[in-house]
Order: sequence, then C-alpha cells, then structure tokens
Amino acid sequence: MHRTLLAVSLAALIAGTPAFAAETKASPAMVQSAASLRDQALKDETGWQVLESLTTEVGQRLAGSEADARAVEWAKAKFKALGFDKVWTQPVTFPKWERRSEHGEVLGAHSQKLVLTALGGSPGGTVEGDVVRFDSLDALKNAAPGSLAGKIAFVDVIMPRAKDGHGYGIGSRVRTTGASAASKAGAIGYVMRPAGTDWHRNPHTGMTRFENGVKPIPEAALSNNDADQLGRLVKLGPTRIRVALDCGFNGTYTSQNVIGEITGRSKPNEIVALGAHLDSWDLGTGAIDDGTGIAISMAAAKLAGGVQRPQRTIRVIAFANEEQGLWGGRVYAESQKDKIRDSQIVMESDSGPGRVYEFGGRWSKAADPAMAQVADLLKPLGVAYTPGKGEAESEMGLMQDAGSAAGAFAHDASRYFDLHHTPDDTLDKVDPEDLRVDIAAYATLAFIAANVDGSLGSGTLPAPEKPKK
Repeated sequence: MHRTLLAVSLAALIAGTPAFAAETKASPAMVQSAASLRDQALKDETGWQVLESLTTEVGQRLAGSEADARAVEWAKAKFKALGFDKVWTQPVTFPKWERRSEHGEVLGAHSQKLVLTALGGSPGGTVEGDVVRFDSLDALKNAAPGSLAGKIAFVDVIMPRAKDGHGYGIGSRVRTTGASAASKAGAIGYVMRPAGTDWHRNPHTGMTRFENGVKPIPEAALSNNDADQLGRLVKLGPTRIRVALDCGFNGTYTSQNVIGEITGRSKPNEIVALGAHLDSWDLGTGAIDDGTGIAISMAAAKLAGGVQRPQRTIRVIAFANEEQGLWGGRVYAESQKDKIRDSQIVMESDSGPGRVYEFGGRWSKAADPAMAQVADLLKPLGVAYTPGKGEAESEMGLMQDAGSAAGAFAHDASRYFDLHHTPDDTLDKVDPEDLRVDIAAYATLAFIAANVDGSLGSGTLPAPEKPKK
C-alpha cells in the first residue's frame, strides 16, 4: 500500500472510522416511495387530530401541575392508538414552580392597572417602588451596586420580528439575566418589556434564573402595550408601581418522558428519533408551543413507519419540562450517551407551526447523497436546501452535542412570537395546511433515514462549534 494511503488507513483505524466511507444513498424505488409518502402526508389529518386532542383534552400543561400528569397519560394512550408497538417512560425530577396570582399597578396621580405576568422561577412577594428605566440590558448590567436600592428596574427593549426568529435571542437574554443584574444593583423588583412581538396586551411568560449568590427578587413581564405606557409615564416624571406576585418553588416533582417506537424490522437497535416537548406554559393551551411539535413528531413517525415496517426503529420522545430547563432532554441524552453510533439521526420541532422553508443539519460527508435526495423530495413543498446550516432544536440539541447526526428544519417564525408563552397560544392559531406541509417534510426525512442503507455519521462527527460569547 502507498505510504500516504497507509497513513490515512491507520489514522482512520485509530479513530474508529473507515478511511473511505461508502456513500449513503437511497435506491430509486425508495425515493419513489418517499415521494408517495410526502404526497400522502399532505392529505392526512393525523397531525391535526393529535393537536386538537392534546389541546382540548389536556389544555395547558405547566410542568409539575395536575395537567402534567394527565398529559403523560394522554401521550401513552395516543402512542398506542396510533399503532406504536412499544411505549415506555423515563422519570424526570425537577423543582416544582407554581403560579397562583399576579397583579401590577401604577400608583399615585396616574394610578392605573398594569397587565403583567410572573416569569417562571420568580419568587413571590409584593414590592412597591419608583421605576428606573433602562433602554438596554447592558445599561442595567453596568448599574453600580446599590444604585437601585428600593427601586424597581424596568428594561425596555423591543424584540424585533424575524422570519428566522433571531430576535428571540435578544428578548430571552433580557428575561433570563435581567433580574440578577437588577438584584446586584440593589433593586427590590424587576419588570421587562416581553420577549414577544405582538401588541395584543398579552404578557409573555418564560423561565428565568438567578445567578448563584444573588438574592431572588419578584420579576414579571409586561405586555408590550403596558411597557409603552410605563415608558411614557417615566418620561413624565417619577413613577411608582406595585407588583404583587403569588408564585414560587414548592418542592420537587417527578414527571415522565413518554417514548413511543415503531420497531425496525432489520436494524431495530438503530434509531431515527423525533422529539418535541409535552409540557407548556400555563397562560394558553400550548398549541403552538409545543403541541404542534408533538403533532408533527407523532404523525410524521406514524406515516413514515406505515408504508412498510422500516429497517430502523422510528422513535418519538415527548419530553418532560423543556420550558424550565430541558429537564427531560437531559435525562434522555444521558440514557443515550453510550449509544450515539446507534442514533441514525435526530430531529425536533419546537419553533411553532409556521411552514417549513429550509432544510439543513449535520451529517457525514458520505451521507450527502442521501440528504440531497431528501432535499429534492422537499422542493415541491417550497423547502430550500441549506446543508450544514441549522441545529437540532431544544432537547435534540443535546443529542447533536453528543455526536448524533441531526436534521434541522427552519419554520417561518414571523408570527410565532406574537403568540409564544401568552394566553393566545391556542388551537385556532394553527393553520392546518401549514401543519400538513411540516409533517410531510419531517416524515420524508424520517422515512429515508430509517430505510436507507448506510450510516448518516453519528459517532464519527466532530463536536459542533459553539458560538463565541
């Protein structure tokens, strides 16, 4: 053997991967079957039926609530009704946060109601003080220690609307880190413009956290309308408000990841995994976040596994308590850490019911031909191919970090953050046609991945690059 080729082969042997991986490509017959499946999905009502059932029979599903337990039972029964041949659960234990009541008002000469909602993780309490407005998170973080003593900090940053949802990065940072910064500066309370893009006078909730050693203070999100109003009042002069929150942590709770499988006929230990989170916030009924993800995953798996029993196992994970910190995802990823090479691909839907417009992800070079075939199948749906772009969402991002190949679908999020974490997160906001297109896209990828000869590269991929802070 030529010395260079010998060196390559030895290096590959040491790394545990083949020097020349065979191309992974679907046969013409498989591509034809996938096209038929795609077209069938565009007429299928399974996804809508699943979504309607979940949001009607269970409704809001705050992690740790009575409805959380009902959602687990619902998911087990739904998997069985859809024909999944194996259904099982994983216990997931986490701190239990409860919301009981919330109230806000402007005091003094301009007294009036403020529409607000407690942020997840906030302690309860009633605070009253003058408002100090900040036009950026950095401005608050630069406030001197003690400078906000007895005050209520108000971060007034508008979250931009975007098709790819990138504005949420801005809004969520204000939500997750602002209260710690306020507390460090001596504030007794914290309010913020919401991480949302609507003007419906609906506040957007969501999780927040306090840094270790920082005193927790009551924290709430205003509606955009009330943030506008509070900003105008502050411009008029000193403005005093009262925020009264009855909420907080109350022990621990054990929920469940609910997992359904369609067992593969020839490679049952190799897994094509779809995921979504079963919990929701408590203001709406969790239709868009993440009922549509549950519907997409269940329906796509049923369709992909229904043409004929797939070579590989198709698995759907309905994750527990994503909203408060990927709790179910961490339990699942830990259970799979020694099985990454058996993970053919992972994918997750947790960015709403907007129509899929891009397909990308992460896989081996040898799998490019198969993924290009998937992309060709998705062209009639109006889905662009962006290989190498996009990450597995939410819980499945943990699996990607561990070395799994991942599929990434970009959903149109132009309107998503009008509804996200608000009372408006209800079934009527979902477009049934968009939902069918989304299911068709996920089902097509799942079908090819479950049946194609050859690996997509899990266990051989370099660690994903993390963005610089």
